[in-house]
Amino acid sequence: MPIYEYRCNQCQRKTSVLVRSLSSPPAPTCEVCGSGDLSRIMSRFAYHRSEGDRLADLDTGRPPGDDYYRDSRNVGLWAKKRAQQLGVDDVLKPHFDEIVDNAHAKVKDMLSD
Repeated sequence: MPIYEYRCNQCQRKTSVLVRSLSSPPAPTCEVCGSGDLSRIMSRFAYHRSEGDRLADLDTGRPPGDDYYRDSRNVGLWAKKRAQQLGVDDVLKPHFDEIVDNAHAKVKDMLSD
């Protein structure tokens, strides 16, 4: 079931409409002012990158931004990248991945609280 987004031409607010049936979509109205004078807008989207892609793009020579660790997937990423650069990732792999996964889970729990 798609969700379409509209901008109200009266109050300029954004409204989201869940379309349950594509055969007879409802006439959208503004959630704020009730106007039916709406223009459809492009919705925001996201894409997911693999850990390999994130590792390839990570520059360990400069500090990450303030919001870097707000994404729990980044926990241990810097250490994994450095291990690759030093050529010891295969030696550390079995235990290292387990440690990083445990740290990732703890940070994810802390961020969700």
